[in-house]
Amino acid sequence: MGKVHGSLSRAGKVRDHTPKVDPTPQHKKLTGRAKHRVLYNKRFVNVVAGPGGKRLGPNSMAMRQAKTDAKQ
Repeated sequence: MGKVHGSLSRAGKVRDHTPKVDPTPQHKKLTGRAKHRVLYNKRFVNVVAGPGGKRLGPNSMAMRQAKTDAKQ
């Protein structure tokens, strides 16, 4: 038989001492047709063209600036 790491008297000590925090309310994620609709709009409809006509990635600073300009 293998040895147990540590005695069982030390089990669960940290979790008992951490304060209880209520979970934040979260929205359910879209699934199926609705999710594909959002992905299609994100990829093909609301495309921001960068230099040379290339599509910009989601982390592009030029795309972020274009979105903020469109909101104003």
